[in-house]
Amino acid sequence: MRKRTYYLHLTDTEHRLIPQCLLEYRNKLISQGKYTDGVDELIIKYAK
Repeated sequence: MRKRTYYLHLTDTEHRLIPQCLLEYRNKLISQGKYTDGVDELIIKYAK
């Protein structure tokens, strides 16, 4: 079975907010002592 590809159409404001929100969420997980692997992968994928 083929993997589905999804595309997001974002505004300039949304493009700026996504990395900020991901980093804030990552910092929150770190402060709680939880794993950040999933968020790290999203940050890398978004950066590409």
